Amino acid sequence: MSEPPPSEIAVTPISVTDLELDGVVFDSSGLVPAIVQDVDSGEVLMMAWMNAETLRMSLEQGRTVFWSRSRQEVWRKGDTSGDRQFIRRASYDCDGDTLLFQVVQEGRGACHTGNRSCFYRDFGAGPGSAGS
Repeated sequence: MSEPPPSEIAVTPISVTDLELDGVVFDSSGLVPAIVQDVDSGEVLMMAWMNAETLRMSLEQGRTVFWSRSRQEVWRKGDTSGDRQFIRRASYDCDGDTLLFQVVQEGRGACHTGNRSCFYRDFGAGPGSAGS
């Protein structure tokens, strides 16, 4: 698969201090959950995992970079699909054990299925339902 064309969306690195990074609590596997939300609509797009390296990369590059537990490798969202995420705000929760990234989503969406959000299925809507 060829790489997607360059984006016209501005990359905005997030300045961070070592003290802030020290406030992030990683689990026993060295990972922390990262929730990704659309900066304009507030829609939750996806959840993935980050380690210390991918967290730092995301903040420095201004794009989401995750750790794939299944492939055991770093992956920057959208490098092959073009469905890139440009970070506009990065936060960590009160316990430091969950991250929140507010992004501009480029391309079709965040989900590998082609849906805009990974959260397109509702409980109680029946088997295979796309929800309401």
